[in-house]
Amino acid sequence: MKIGFIGGGKLAYALASGFISAGLAKADEITASCHPSDLVSAEAFKKLGATSLFENKPVVERSEVVIVSVKPDVVVPALQDVRELAASKNKLFISVAMGVSTGTIEKVLPTEARVIRVMPNTPALVNEGAAALSRGSRATAEDAKLAAQLFRAVGTCEEVPEYQMDAVTALSGSGPAYVYMLIESLADGGVRCGLPRDLALRLATQTTLGSAAMLRNGGHPAAMKDNVTSPGGSTAEGTYHLEKNGFRSAVIGAVMAATERCKVVNKLYQ
Repeated sequence: MKIGFIGGGKLAYALASGFISAGLAKADEITASCHPSDLVSAEAFKKLGATSLFENKPVVERSEVVIVSVKPDVVVPALQDVRELAASKNKLFISVAMGVSTGTIEKVLPTEARVIRVMPNTPALVNEGAAALSRGSRATAEDAKLAAQLFRAVGTCEEVPEYQMDAVTALSGSGPAYVYMLIESLADGGVRCGLPRDLALRLATQTTLGSAAMLRNGGHPAAMKDNVTSPGGSTAEGTYHLEKNGFRSAVIGAVMAATERCKVVNKLYQ
């Protein structure tokens, strides 16, 4: 499969590496356009064995699937640059830009082009991403299947109706920041109780990783919490302290606040 990237930043590089590792594309079948000043990204794609360019049109002409991986405010100008190309017709465009709807993209591209919107997250850089996709009005079931296959090369991918994309962005898109804050707080607690900083951070990180792995194997978080909470024990005391100080409501509130912010941002790019 010939895959192109309009925008060759870190996420694009992670996706390209994942596609190659999964056997979905060969390195020489991948083309990326980078900003002329971003020589680091251009060189990274070259070392991967891919083609890196500083213009968008050849990316579309050389590719079967085009992944739009630029910042939200650059999406429309970048696609306006290629919409007159005959190669843009009847082609699948996958956008990973936050807050830009499939409808907005469809208005810019030729009527024959199909569009899918994907919200990935940064753990895709280590093949542990959590992505969700939504189809545009002309995208087919086969298009969605192909997009899911591509993003599952660097983690997981679920299909959702587009109206849920704001919540997806707030949960899994912003979620790594919340988890990093949790890990940092766990480590800070360990330091306050006498652990060396580096040891506390390693323990907090591995505890988070292991707990997530157990959930991924099946089970409900409440049941797993109960499994490590002995009557009158230290875990019971700790969880009581969290509940008393609004831990659960604070996290729920963070996702809700981020969702509302996404709705505001979305209006900017309609």
